[in-house]
Amino acid sequence: MDISIIFKIAAVGVIITIICQVLKKSDRDDIATIVSLVGLIIVLMTVISLIADLFEQVKLLFDMF
Repeated sequence: MDISIIFKIAAVGVIITIICQVLKKSDRDDIATIVSLVGLIIVLMTVISLIADLFEQVKLLFDMF
């Protein structure tokens, strides 16, 4: 696992937070909610792919023995 993935997730979080704050200040709470959900989905897809890679590595490790 690379440390850059953590920075990418943090960058997505910061960008989504800024966008949501701007949208909430302009009375667009519904769009801010959608943007936050999209950000959550993006991060979850990244984390799920990492977990799938982890399970694949564990599977390969135990197939060796």
